[in-house]
Amino acid sequence: MGLVLLVVMAGGVQAQAVPPAAATGQPGRVVLMDLDGAIGPASVDYVRRGLKLAAAEDARLAVIQIDTPGGLDASMRSIIKHILASPVPVAAYVAPNGARAASAGTYILYASHIAAMAPASNLGAATPVAIGMPTPAAPTGKSEGKGPEQVGDAMTAKRLADASAYIRSLAQLRGRNADWGEQAVRESVSLSAQEALQKNVITLIAKDVPDLLMQVNGREVRTAQGNMRLATQNAELVVVDADWRSRLLSVITEPSLALILLMVGVYGLLFEFSNPGFVLPGVVGAISLMLALFGLQMLPVNYAGLGLILLGVAFLIAEAFLPTFGVLGVGGVAAFSIGALLLIDNDAPGFGVPLWLIGLLAVGSAIFILAVGGIAARTRRRPAVLGVSTLVGATGELVEFADGEGWAQIQGDYWKVRGAAGLRPGRRIRVTRVQGLALQVAEDVQESPAGA
Repeated sequence: MGLVLLVVMAGGVQAQAVPPAAATGQPGRVVLMDLDGAIGPASVDYVRRGLKLAAAEDARLAVIQIDTPGGLDASMRSIIKHILASPVPVAAYVAPNGARAASAGTYILYASHIAAMAPASNLGAATPVAIGMPTPAAPTGKSEGKGPEQVGDAMTAKRLADASAYIRSLAQLRGRNADWGEQAVRESVSLSAQEALQKNVITLIAKDVPDLLMQVNGREVRTAQGNMRLATQNAELVVVDADWRSRLLSVITEPSLALILLMVGVYGLLFEFSNPGFVLPGVVGAISLMLALFGLQMLPVNYAGLGLILLGVAFLIAEAFLPTFGVLGVGGVAAFSIGALLLIDNDAPGFGVPLWLIGLLAVGSAIFILAVGGIAARTRRRPAVLGVSTLVGATGELVEFADGEGWAQIQGDYWKVRGAAGLRPGRRIRVTRVQGLALQVAEDVQESPAGA
């Protein structure tokens, strides 16, 4: 794993490359991670690896620089579990200027030991949402001994209650504004950096990472290993880059790409089975299908949606081989489109399948299946090149014949034949048709010797 070392001084930042061996065991280290984009399985792997490195380096602080629109609930909770269990203090820093920590980012900010923001940044809008579930309206206020707020259907109320309790527990753990955290969940409100500082949502405002390290120097925080006083002034900053595994996870856990890989896998195998011997479509299809299944198992997949996608593909395949006059084809496109819409059971930013891609895949699937079906149909219409039916029209020599039946040598093999009573052994004959297990033959006048 390549590392970049930045020596942070009070007067500025000096960058220099340092090999991994030289970065081990030195005191005064600070590990920096950059969490940019939607929170997903790749983010979990990246943060877990960064915090593990921080613990191995005996770092004084781990900084997670955040700029995210939100992400998957399961991934967010996994990251928070790693933060809460970390023996190294964690500072969540919403930066650079213009960055945001929306939805899942707000929870991560609340869970961190130090919560910091750049001057022109914001956080909030932490309401959990899911496909097929309405976004709750802003509540009119808390009920007075009359049970939970009326916020839509029961599932929405459960999600809100769970998310509210979760962010409140994080706020109480870190001594932050629990009421505003719950308001961000229930009403999707947001705050600027200055407002967040005034409301005790964050710890401080820092213009950049060196400024953050100078401000937190000397602060005491409580970690999983007990209280710790931060010593970050003049610290060496180790920047953790995403490795190949994190990059691969970020690619294949993109729902759009996972859906495309699934289609490539299914159609590659279908083409190979319809036209054995090509090999390449089968190899590409198998690899694509395995990658798609690996990516989907890490995402909140709606299995009803996945089932509809496969049902749609089955209908399209049947349409190519059965005379249904378009009924199965239309049903297949409809089932595929609905299934693709429902595939990811979450409406988090960055984890939906765009409508244009669904339409493109549906039309492309129909065209591909019809093309493969056309190839198969033309193959079935070709004349047979093997079997007894191919002997019709072939010529041979009559070996034995009596009472309308006998044996003839045709194309190097002996066949039982039937024909007119006037045929004699030694005559040239021609096969006219296949009759059960015997061949119906007649004298081949063109090739029979004169006077035979």
